Amino acid sequence: MIVDVMKVFVTVIEQKNFTRAAEQLHISQPNVSLHIKNLENELGAKLIHRSPKQVSLTEAGVILYKHAKQILVHYEEAKHEIHDLQHIVTGKLRVGASFTIGEYILPKVLAKYAAQYPLVNIETIISNTDEVTHGVQMNELDIGLIEGEAQFDDLIIEPFMEDEMIVVVPNPNPFSQKNLIEKDLLQDQVWILREQGSGTRTYMDKLIDDLNLTIKRSFIFSSNQGVKEAVKAGLGIALLSRWAVNSELETNLLHALYIKNHKIKRPFSIIKNKNAETSKALHVFQSTMEEFVL
Repeated sequence: MIVDVMKVFVTVIEQKNFTRAAEQLHISQPNVSLHIKNLENELGAKLIHRSPKQVSLTEAGVILYKHAKQILVHYEEAKHEIHDLQHIVTGKLRVGASFTIGEYILPKVLAKYAAQYPLVNIETIISNTDEVTHGVQMNELDIGLIEGEAQFDDLIIEPFMEDEMIVVVPNPNPFSQKNLIEKDLLQDQVWILREQGSGTRTYMDKLIDDLNLTIKRSFIFSSNQGVKEAVKAGLGIALLSRWAVNSELETNLLHALYIKNHKIKRPFSIIKNKNAETSKALHVFQSTMEEFVL
């Protein structure tokens, strides 16, 4: 195939050495030499000056190198367009998610996505909202899934679902016979908190300000699981996403409290870097994510 011959020729020139080109292409050095010799015979012109240390282009070689690079680029473009036509999605996808989304929503979405697009190599990072946002801004992540309000000039931010946050207490607990409570009952409580930079912590801090709460004591954990285990152990109470505690509520390990006249809602958002290219793999992942909440 002419593309294979062009690839050998370009690699020899860029490596400036037949042996290094052979190693990069995973073929034998005599095979590389044969490709170049056949190409010169076909074109009726010497393409490469050979020396013991390196190779250089002849005038004819310069012309061919320019067009060979274009042939390889056009071939890759054609291949991608044909794959798109056949709905074949390939490549690498780097996904970052804040803890609530990453632990309770993303695995379900990835299971569906990986089944539909098995040729995509997926890397995932689960961290707090600030760190995921930074990763997208630095082009270390192709897409981020974060909790709470966000506004950054260098990012595209698209909310994809609304999350409900609830106060959870261990079961049994003096509050576990109640569902709706007055805000005053939350005064002077021991709270289990997430770390600064967490989307959950942002909304807990907002709750403290909105209700003018006095905190008796607090403990800080860097994961939702740590917060839940602390609450179940009776260490204190916490504000968490309903997604994070569904299982514990169903099995009566935790009990949910709702504050009278005070609902706590927050968006879950998709974030992307405005200056980054959108691959087919990224486009279909976002579509899969959005379909999940329908």
